[in-house]
Amino acid sequence: MTHTEMEMLGAGQPRRSRTVKRRRWGGLRQQWKLLGLFEIDQQHDFYGLTCMMKEGLSAAIQNSIDNPLPEELSDDDFRMEVTQIHKDFRMESFAGPVFASLRRSLGMTEKEYQHSLSSEGHYLQFISNSKSKADFFLTNDKRFFLKTQNKREVRFLLSNLKIYMEHLENYPHSLLVKFLGVHRIKIPQQRKKYFIVMQSVFYPDERIDARYDIKGCQVSRWTEPAPEGTQVIVVLKDLNFEGQFITLDQQRPWLLRQVEIDTAFLQTLNVLDYSLLLAHQPLHQDERHQSLSFATLIMRTKKSISALTAKGGTSRSMITSSSPTHTGTAPSVPGTVPEEESTILVSQTDCGMQQCRVVETHKGSCEVEEEVGSVHGEPCGRGARTGSAELRDFQTQNRRLLPNFKNPLHVIDGPEQRYFIGIIDIFTVYGFKKRLEHWWKRLRHPGQTFSTVSPPAYCTRLCQWVQDHTK
Repeated sequence: MTHTEMEMLGAGQPRRSRTVKRRRWGGLRQQWKLLGLFEIDQQHDFYGLTCMMKEGLSAAIQNSIDNPLPEELSDDDFRMEVTQIHKDFRMESFAGPVFASLRRSLGMTEKEYQHSLSSEGHYLQFISNSKSKADFFLTNDKRFFLKTQNKREVRFLLSNLKIYMEHLENYPHSLLVKFLGVHRIKIPQQRKKYFIVMQSVFYPDERIDARYDIKGCQVSRWTEPAPEGTQVIVVLKDLNFEGQFITLDQQRPWLLRQVEIDTAFLQTLNVLDYSLLLAHQPLHQDERHQSLSFATLIMRTKKSISALTAKGGTSRSMITSSSPTHTGTAPSVPGTVPEEESTILVSQTDCGMQQCRVVETHKGSCEVEEEVGSVHGEPCGRGARTGSAELRDFQTQNRRLLPNFKNPLHVIDGPEQRYFIGIIDIFTVYGFKKRLEHWWKRLRHPGQTFSTVSPPAYCTRLCQWVQDHTK
């Protein structure tokens, strides 16, 4: 090779390097464009399918409304299959009474559930960087996820539904995602499509500033963050979280214990590859006072509701995003806490110049008795009760304030941040294929941690990750 040829080759290398970098950057930009939430309007490929889902779900829930739940679930309820025929498709619903019972235990009415799943607003498609082949949809209010599943996964869930329900009953603050319905839609000349309805772990999401999918390992656990200033939603992974902590203070022992309980349950199911979903948002300044009692919070929320109503109404997300969920009392040990057997609790506190008395009665109803004075110069009416719709919303969304109540949302507050935490994707059984994959990955990634390990090892490792990343 001549000197001139070498110079030409040297001059070309930076150009090729720049070209490769441009291509990589272009590929990343294209990937970012595809991530996030997209409204499924009439031009969207899934518009027809989601319209059928909404119609079918509305009818299925109406069937639940018209047929009240039995006092106790029977084995037949767990095996029940109901088929409803529509103009262009059929919808089958599995174990309807069981899921209706779970929804009721979360403080959710059937009408409320029906409205969210079948409102006029379009569903949203969620496109993530997950390797899953499933399709993800969100209701327009972002409260519920709909996810397509294969037949094996649906059978696995239904076969373990009874012990799943028992686990949630025994541990009302479980981090396991709440499955609210299992359905199959059949369109002529097309394959049957199974899908499940789940509570969204990241609800309400208005102020969430970061989302993570944690598996407790290293291999393939980094995601390129979205460019600054974009509205793209990117779910980050383990390596993105390094150097950070979930700061809970008094709530930390509770979280560690609950993760141990939930992962031990999943170990009995012989599953692995599940994820700990994690998100956080900063608390408002007035949400950081950990010494506030529940009575004070009731009164503060009542005032904010009055102010919001005066401005033209309230919404569930507005109340939730501005109401605290931390009392400063020591967390309770996870365990069975029947809501019907909750004991009477009387606490007194000063609300400015006013004394408030909170009475927790049986069946979870609360009363606020206002005795004297006023709050910030505003007159106080007598006999205000949390039975009003707005305060019921507040009570429902902040159940973690009262250890004797179930927590219908995956929310826990630290001193500075509100955390959304839930365990999802619990369908991967450690069978023959996964055992082969484990040995192959051991050869390919020596000395590194990867997701495909035995259920006991997976359980231990995820618990250790939570231990190491909380304070």
